[in-house]
Amino acid sequence: QVQLVESGGGLVQSGGSVRLSCAASGFNFNLSAMTWVRQAPGKGLEWVSSIGTSYFRDKLYIDSAKDRFTISRDDAKQTVDLQLTSLGPEDTALYLCAKGGRSNYALAPHRRGTQVTVSS
Repeated sequence: QVQLVESGGGLVQSGGSVRLSCAASGFNFNLSAMTWVRQAPGKGLEWVSSIGTSYFRDKLYIDSAKDRFTISRDDAKQTVDLQLTSLGPEDTALYLCAKGGRSNYALAPHRRGTQVTVSS
């Protein structure tokens, strides 16, 4: 069964940084693109960033995150990280990682996410 466990969120001041991490298991991580999405209070899921497989490692970002967020993966550890910098209140959300790329990602059956709250 696919398991994705997010960590690293917290309360951050505006302009600050935080690093999120997602530990994956239950599938062939090296062959899977990975994605981060977020859900702000009262809103639907918003795609944030994706990274390709071990071989291609292409990286995509939502326009509002370009030059502020960096996605990376460690295939040995089966983790995918998202470094968030220059945070603003608009980045406040529950962040979840997902298996798959931008057009075909799927959240884990038992999803928890990690909360990022940016104070102004």
